[in-house]
Amino acid sequence: MPVARRTSRDIRSESRLIVVRALLAAGETTRNELADDTGLSAATVSTVVGDLLKYGIAAETGLLSSGIGRPTTGLRLNADRGLVAGVYVEDRYFQATVFDTSLKRLANVRIRATEPVGTADAVIEWTARILDAALGDAGAAREDLLGVGVLLPGGMQRPVKSAFASDAIWLHLDRLRDRLGLPVVVDNPLKAVATAELWLGAGRRFADLVVVNLGEGVGAGIVQDGAVLRGATGTAGEWGHSLLVFEGRECQCGRRGCVEAYVGVPGIRRTLAETEPGHPIADVQGGKFVEALGEAADAGDAAALAAVDRTAQFLGAALADLVAIVNPEHLALAGWTTFPLGERLLPAVRERVRADAPGDAAAELGIELSRSSGMEGIAAVALERFMRDVGLVTTRVLPAL
Repeated sequence: MPVARRTSRDIRSESRLIVVRALLAAGETTRNELADDTGLSAATVSTVVGDLLKYGIAAETGLLSSGIGRPTTGLRLNADRGLVAGVYVEDRYFQATVFDTSLKRLANVRIRATEPVGTADAVIEWTARILDAALGDAGAAREDLLGVGVLLPGGMQRPVKSAFASDAIWLHLDRLRDRLGLPVVVDNPLKAVATAELWLGAGRRFADLVVVNLGEGVGAGIVQDGAVLRGATGTAGEWGHSLLVFEGRECQCGRRGCVEAYVGVPGIRRTLAETEPGHPIADVQGGKFVEALGEAADAGDAAALAAVDRTAQFLGAALADLVAIVNPEHLALAGWTTFPLGERLLPAVRERVRADAPGDAAAELGIELSRSSGMEGIAAVALERFMRDVGLVTTRVLPAL
């Protein structure tokens, strides 16, 4: 199949997204400053700003004066254009967050069910319920929403029979949209975290980056040429199920030796148990384990310190392979594991990546912690979906719509 040529329409579409992200970063700015910040010509910025003003995405803020020369008109994203929302769905856990169109968080609601929610009907009702609860906290209603983004772990390739809520709903997205009565875009957390980093984090400075999400499971969101990499079937970034140790630990996916079996939370817990069998925090579950491990390491617990260092070595070795394949400019470590352990992991991870990555692939690579979250990312995707619906964006490949 021949490669499609980029048209002037495509270039303008990309320029609109670049300007929107620059407006988001700046808060308030001017046309001239946008040209300096984005590298676009003044004429292109002027045309793009006109498009964004026409559809209410941007707003003028009045005259600004720098004290030199004529005052100029200020610009910002139009927070009053409408709202977007993100909803996260797991088997027991549901979260909804409402944002304005400048991606300022207005309300956030979490609900944990007493038992797993496994049927599509139940998931749809829980999703509608928590969305309405968050809108109520924000003093808004569904008609105020420009769109909703739903975060579902997994993807369309999951088996039909599953005990997990996210798997049930992937097969019934049309019913979810009908129930909400709103434009809905659906993505998985890895892609959403990468989108958040692209819109709100290092993506403002780098066009090629990787966001590694560390938690119970692990994975990588990959940004190339300023766009989130999705792959042929939408599963790009499942780095957590690449091989780290041949015939190593059993992973929850059924394979042996996966990265996740060593740097996911269950893997870190196992490393501690191997370091000191019977350690008092080795049986603590989930996020509480990671917090307890960080506290033990801060207190000088030898086994905890050894387990954290061993985890950093595993993580660095696995990331070196990822760097060899993707060759990013920047690598961000995100996810709830990084809150208590990130500062301890980071030096050893940097050292190991730079030692193991081939050639000079990591010579200029920045490796930093990130606080990007999937909720901001899926809200940005919902906003981008709205821009596509009104014709401002034409070139992006978006997730399930």
